[in-house]
Amino acid sequence: MSHTQVGRHRARSLITAALMVTVMAGTVGWTVAHEQQPVTGPPPGTAAWRADHSPVPGAAGLLPDPATASPAEIARFFTGLTASQQRTLVLRHPSVVGNLDGAPVALRYTANALAIRAERARERAADPKSPLIDRYTRLLAPGRRILAFDPRGRGQVAEVFGDLLAAQRTAVLVPGSDTDLSTFDRTDHHPYGSAAGMARSLRAQMGREAPGVRTAAVVWVGYTTPLGLGPDAATGRLAKAGVPRLDRFLAGLAATAGDAAQAPPSVFCHSYGSVVCGLTASRLDGAEISDLVVFGSPGVRADDAADLGPAARVWAARDGSDWVRRVTGFDFLGLGHGEDPTDQSFGARVVSADRAHGHTGYFAPGTESLRNFARIALGRYAAVSCADSADHGGDCRHGLV
Repeated sequence: MSHTQVGRHRARSLITAALMVTVMAGTVGWTVAHEQQPVTGPPPGTAAWRADHSPVPGAAGLLPDPATASPAEIARFFTGLTASQQRTLVLRHPSVVGNLDGAPVALRYTANALAIRAERARERAADPKSPLIDRYTRLLAPGRRILAFDPRGRGQVAEVFGDLLAAQRTAVLVPGSDTDLSTFDRTDHHPYGSAAGMARSLRAQMGREAPGVRTAAVVWVGYTTPLGLGPDAATGRLAKAGVPRLDRFLAGLAATAGDAAQAPPSVFCHSYGSVVCGLTASRLDGAEISDLVVFGSPGVRADDAADLGPAARVWAARDGSDWVRRVTGFDFLGLGHGEDPTDQSFGARVVSADRAHGHTGYFAPGTESLRNFARIALGRYAAVSCADSADHGGDCRHGLV
């Protein structure tokens, strides 16, 4: 980096730090009252699962501990069960099986449907006018594939679009702040702005780019996200709590992959979700991830792309109208998330987000970001268009085409 670039970087960091401190000072009274307590540890219902010493008919040994058994060990356990034995466990412990990374995908869909129905019944009994009743009813609509469901806290969920086991190419979306059970698939804004809307839009574009390729997209809201601006959004506390959960989720997808010809998933991380992904990336291997794409990112708590580990190709995108550009590129007294992933010095492959608008417009039809994301997920790197900027520079496809 030249002396001019160093000076510019330092000046930008100081300006950004001052802006963040101003934002924090202006919102601290609101955010302290709304500080989020992360949901961590094993799935709900684990205590009953551990206490279940009545053997599954025909199965040998105790049930694997959800907190200590790896997703690969979970997968081997279920492989050794008959379909009848698996159904027995679903009926006994739907909340555990539905959230157990490494359990068969179809079994998790069934278990989560049971868990959602049970949660809806409890909510209806406690408050017949609760808005959660409608929320749960919509999750139970025909055709929905709920891969994880945890009503604790603000609620967490993962949903699959497409046939996950048959897919040749899979995209996993990790959303950012203000995303939870009640908002991940909201439709009150543009349909591609919510977490689920982003996943749907990406899969649809993958279909347009490659009609003959079987695809799936997964939206994973498996960590406690920040609400609004404030300490939670400016620090890595919630992201660090989400790291083991994302790590296990991706390991679970690898352990239950339906076909050896499947490519490892491409992981797309929006806003604060990119902080979670950045902290998780170095723990992943090549069976769990192929490409890591961060967009609208405030930073990934790494000095450069090499710090994210060797498993994934690292890509970045940001449109010029995204407000997050004002709060990226610094780490000051624990506030901020480090270097700007779209800066040339970071070393990511920076792709064009032309025609995207704002912080949630990356998946709008007709945008270069959507087209580029679909091409990355499909492994069609030669068709990716690079960012055209003096700050970005270089050919983002170097070494790939």
